[in-house]
Amino acid sequence: MTVHAYDVLIAGGGIVGAACAAECARAGMRVCVVETEMVGSGATAAGMGHIVVMDDSEAQFALTRFSQQLWHEFKAELPASVEYECCGTVWVAADQEEMQAVSSKFAYYGAHGVPVEVLDERSLREAEPNLREGLPGGLLVPEDGVLYPPAAALWLMQRAVAAGAVLHTGKTVTALSGQGARLSDGTFINAQATVNATGAWSPALTPGLEVRKRKGHLVITDRYPGFVHHQVLELGYLKSAHSLTSDSVAFNVQPRSTGQVLIGSSRQYGNENSAADRDIVRAMLKRASAYMPAIERLSAIRCWTGFRPATPDKLPLIGPSAEPGLYLATGHEGLGITTCLATARMIADELLGRESAIPRQPYSPARAPQGAVHA
Repeated sequence: MTVHAYDVLIAGGGIVGAACAAECARAGMRVCVVETEMVGSGATAAGMGHIVVMDDSEAQFALTRFSQQLWHEFKAELPASVEYECCGTVWVAADQEEMQAVSSKFAYYGAHGVPVEVLDERSLREAEPNLREGLPGGLLVPEDGVLYPPAAALWLMQRAVAAGAVLHTGKTVTALSGQGARLSDGTFINAQATVNATGAWSPALTPGLEVRKRKGHLVITDRYPGFVHHQVLELGYLKSAHSLTSDSVAFNVQPRSTGQVLIGSSRQYGNENSAADRDIVRAMLKRASAYMPAIERLSAIRCWTGFRPATPDKLPLIGPSAEPGLYLATGHEGLGITTCLATARMIADELLGRESAIPRQPYSPARAPQGAVHA
C-alpha cells in the first residue's frame, strides 16, 4: 500500500494556487505547494486586482459572481496590506449605441440579483468628474472592488500554512503527474492528487493544454488622491479584451489606496518578450486620455508587463484532467484575481466529492484536448 506524503500537491504559488492551498488545507487535507519564485509572483504581481462580475457568457458570469461574493465574505478578515476596497465598477458608454448595451447589461445583472445603477450623462460626470464631457452615461456595479494582488496571494498562502500546508519556494516542478511532482533537484514529492496551477506556464507541465500566453501592459502614476473613484472601463473593453486574433488596447483605470492611478490595458498574442512595447503603451495611454483627458497631465512612474493564461473559449480549466489524480486550475486569463476563490472552492469540492455552489461542467478540462507528463 502506497503511503502518500500529501493528499494534494499544488504546482504554482500565484493567487490561484494560494487560494487552492488555503481552501484544501482548511478542509483538513495535507497540502504541499511548490513555487518557482515567490508567492504572488508571475501574473498575480502583474495584474490590476479588479474584483469584477463579467457577463461574456453564463458560465463566466456564474464564476465571477460566485467568487465576488466569496471575496465579500472575507472582507472583515483581510489585512490592510491587501488594500481591499469595494469601490464599484463604472462601465462607460461612448455613444448611444453603447447606452443600449448599458440597458441590456442592467437588465441581465438585475435579473441575476446583482445590484446595478444606470448613470445618465450628469450622474456619470458626478461619479467620475475627470471623464470627458459628452459621454452619454454608463453602468455602476457597486459591489465590484479592487485589491492588491501580491498581498492577497500572500495572505491566502499564510492561511494555508497556518492550517498545516507545507510551502516550498525557489523550487521548480519539472514533471507533474497524478502521483506527485519531480523537482529540478531530482526530488520526487508524492501525493494522492496534484493540481497544475502554473498559469501561462501550465502547458509545460501538462502538454496539449490549449492555454496560451497573452501579454499585457500596465502603467502606474504618481499619487493623485481623488483623481478616480471607481474602477472605470469602456464598454468597448468587452469586445477588444476578447479579440483572439489581434493586439488590442482599451480604457481601464483603477484607483489605488495610495492615491496612485493604475492605467490599462493591453492584450497581445504571440509576443513572449517581457519588455514593454512603447507603441502599445503609447496606444494604451492615448485610449485612456480619450476618455479622461486629464490623464495626460499625470506623471507615470512605472510600466510593466505580464502574461495571462488564455483559453480559446475564454473560460478557465478547473477540475480533473485526462490523467487520474491530476487536476487543473489554469487558463483564467485576466480574471484570475477575481475567480481564484471560486476556483479553489471547486477544486476542493472535486477532491472531497462535494457538490459545488455552481455547476462545474462549463469549466471542465474535458472540454479541451490535453496530455500529461509523467514523473
